[in-house]
Amino acid sequence: MLGVSLACKITNISHNLLSLLDKCKSILELKQLHAVVISCGLSQDDPFISKILCFSALSNSGDINYSYRVFSQLSSPTIFSWNTIIRGYSNSKNPIQSLSIFLKMLRLGVAPDYLTYPFLVKASARLLNQETGVSVHAHIIKTGHESDRFIQNSLIHMYAACGNSMWAQKVFDSIQQKNVVSWNSMLDGYAKCGEMVMAQKAFESMSEKDVRSWSSLIDGYVKAGEYSEAMAIFEKMQSAGPKANEVTMVSVSCACAHMGALEKGRMIYKYIVDNGLPLTLVLQTSLVDMYAKCGAIEEALLIFRRVSKSQTDVLIWNAVIGGLATHGLVEESLKLFKEMQIVGICPDEVTYLCLLAACAHGGLVKEAWFFFESLSKCGMTPTSEHYACMVDVLARAGQLTTAYQFICQMPTEPTASMLGALLSGCINHRNLALAEIVGRKLIELEPNHDGRYIGLSNMYAVDKRWDDARSMREAMERRGVKKSPGFSFVEISGVLHRFIAHDKTHPDSEETYFMLNFVVYQMKLSCHEDNQERSLNDTSMEDDLLLF
Repeated sequence: MLGVSLACKITNISHNLLSLLDKCKSILELKQLHAVVISCGLSQDDPFISKILCFSALSNSGDINYSYRVFSQLSSPTIFSWNTIIRGYSNSKNPIQSLSIFLKMLRLGVAPDYLTYPFLVKASARLLNQETGVSVHAHIIKTGHESDRFIQNSLIHMYAACGNSMWAQKVFDSIQQKNVVSWNSMLDGYAKCGEMVMAQKAFESMSEKDVRSWSSLIDGYVKAGEYSEAMAIFEKMQSAGPKANEVTMVSVSCACAHMGALEKGRMIYKYIVDNGLPLTLVLQTSLVDMYAKCGAIEEALLIFRRVSKSQTDVLIWNAVIGGLATHGLVEESLKLFKEMQIVGICPDEVTYLCLLAACAHGGLVKEAWFFFESLSKCGMTPTSEHYACMVDVLARAGQLTTAYQFICQMPTEPTASMLGALLSGCINHRNLALAEIVGRKLIELEPNHDGRYIGLSNMYAVDKRWDDARSMREAMERRGVKKSPGFSFVEISGVLHRFIAHDKTHPDSEETYFMLNFVVYQMKLSCHEDNQERSLNDTSMEDDLLLF
């Protein structure tokens, strides 16, 4: 009777522990429950270990290193346990550990199953290591799992992530029964490789399309810089496709940001609200960036301030600090950086890039040096962009000799953006001797860049060296370099209109030029009247002086 009662108690304890593990919300709770599991002598029992490993390795609140420590204490881990650890590391900041665990698994004579390989392939994709991916692929064939559709779809993604669309296509062609995931993998693969013609062709060949199909195509066009096409696909999606999700909206808001299409951006935000889409931190960051780049900094700040500070990350802070810097709101940008530090968000390389840009706009040389030196102090290595920003700060402030010495003392060769910043400073501060040296070096670096010849030609024109200015234009023509026409966008009622200088292709060009000529005439008339008034005032003053 006592034995039965004890067995009932153990069963109840086990049942309660399993129930509590299912409801676990944090790694702290998990560790407390794990301690109870150990004290009850259940630390090797599969049901408990499976739940502990799953939460610690796969949950957003988990800790993969704790998971591995638990795993290491198992006397004979099951294939499920091995797969859980491999999967956990494939999602972590250190995906190469997945492959290390796999090798250990093989050395111990544990046979992988069809669920092991997709996570190894994913780890190879995240590492962008095709050689490792090919080795895993060879092992898949060796163990007879090459026909598993889940594994095949993973391989398509891996080869595409490594930039090999041809091998991705070969895997795709080998799939006997392609499902929507297979098609999406191939479509996304083409998009990742920038092959948008093939991506569009794959999209049109699909008999079934889901939200990921549309999102992959839109994102591909955004990454290829074809923002208008991305917006056109999104408009088709609204009328003929499924409801967009937050991933779609991140890509679409990014397209609006690059086009400077504020009205379209506002429509995107309205779509998000009207359709009740979850405002994830990634989406909110994208909206902040979009509003800032479209010139609506107040709306960007409004979105930013709605996010709980405890839920923010460095990316959203970078977006708003960079936005303020771009708009010349230097003081506000630096103030927000201090707020970011108080909240406990650690700055990254992009943060310092934004701060240096703010210093360039505000002429804050001393502060710029402080931020530049902070990079190394915080264990970060300055990139070419940081050096270019620092040169820009010095050049704008007229410290041209210091900027030139800074470039000469750099551990790397100067880039075109660094020399371009110095050239602008030289022209603005009329140091034309140094401008000529820098300008010629720029042409050596980028002999096919039209702007380099034009920049040096303009410098000669400023110095009234007309023959040299003409020779630059001739050198440009001899090399076959043609000036790319500048263009601008004007957004009217949510529609973007593109204009090139002297463009007559727009359907309303006649009315546009009529209005432009009228505005120019009014400006000249106003200027003429101002000059006349000034002349009369000057004459009146001369008369007064004579009388005096």
